[in-house]
Amino acid sequence: MSEQTLFEKYGGFSKVSKIVLAFYDTLLDSDEIGPFFDDIDMTKMVDHQTKFIASLLGGPASYTDKQLNQLHRHLDIRDDHFDELKVILRETLTNHQVEGGDVELILQEFENRRIQVVGQPHVD
Repeated sequence: MSEQTLFEKYGGFSKVSKIVLAFYDTLLDSDEIGPFFDDIDMTKMVDHQTKFIASLLGGPASYTDKQLNQLHRHLDIRDDHFDELKVILRETLTNHQVEGGDVELILQEFENRRIQVVGQPHVD
């Protein structure tokens, strides 16, 4: 029998979507990060982010490094933006009763993708 993923442990897409909605409620209020989403279709963004967070928990969705780079390369995302995202993600996961050790595992998976999100040059 295979080990249960965090995605399964925390209730799948239903729980992840609640986490993502709460994440964006906080994120959009940020003076530093909120403006990145001013002209974004938030319905699509929430869908993509739900799949992304699900993938961090070992769920069925995934994004390749190339896809993450392409989605973020036109933005001027700096390390301090990414760090703030991590703080908000930590708070949101904790507020949704994700266990401390699991929060750390999820944040490490998020951190592993920093290079695809932060400061990517625009190259075609």
